[in-house]
Amino acid sequence: MIGEQAVIRASQWCYRGVWAVVTKWLRVPSEPPWLSGADDQSVCAFRPAEGYLEYLKFYFWIGLFAVDIVLVFGWVAILIANPFLGTVIAPLAWAIIILPDIVVYIAIHLRYDTTWYILSDRTLRIRRGIWTIQETTITFDNIQNVSVRQGPIERMYGICDVVVETAGGGGSKSEAGPADVHTGLLEGVNNAEEIRQMIMKQWLATKTAGLGDEATEEGVEGISTNSNAWNPNHVAVLRQIRDLVSQLR
Repeated sequence: MIGEQAVIRASQWCYRGVWAVVTKWLRVPSEPPWLSGADDQSVCAFRPAEGYLEYLKFYFWIGLFAVDIVLVFGWVAILIANPFLGTVIAPLAWAIIILPDIVVYIAIHLRYDTTWYILSDRTLRIRRGIWTIQETTITFDNIQNVSVRQGPIERMYGICDVVVETAGGGGSKSEAGPADVHTGLLEGVNNAEEIRQMIMKQWLATKTAGLGDEATEEGVEGISTNSNAWNPNHVAVLRQIRDLVSQLR
């Protein structure tokens, strides 16, 4: 137990040093992006949940054991077949086995620490990346759908993904979907329904403001919890009815 704690403390110390060097060398911003034009009092900046970091490490350990076992058995086979050659290449073999694991482990932490989600009164911004920093800004009036997805491994760590689909032009192209589908992905959050409700509340406020109405808390609750509640198609029909009534006058 004492040895394990010492290893954890040493790893944290090494990572803090690597983080300082990487952020300085690559000029990775350590603070969340600033949203110009938004009301500062309504801006909420947050990172993925800590369970997301453990989720990434879960797949890291699976890949580590799968690859390292193959490499170790390969080196042992060489050592048995040719002890001299196996001894000579031992330092190189162990370097190939260990060093990539260290690099990937550090990269996982860097990925987690450089991911930011920012919600304001009008937009959603997502920033991630180390070498190439990618920022996606989605305006609430372009949102078509907000969904929550969770796989079995994510359930183990108590996290979900929030997927925000837009009408186009307001977000980045989906990594997994067709080229004409625009989405924003909030990975590894532990309060997905709360985030979904916040987004839908701002969406409702934007849509009802366009119709000259005011959003009510009852309407917000209905949208965030009921899939049959108001959606952009309903709003479009209402606008058509409003235009027809204006023409009849």
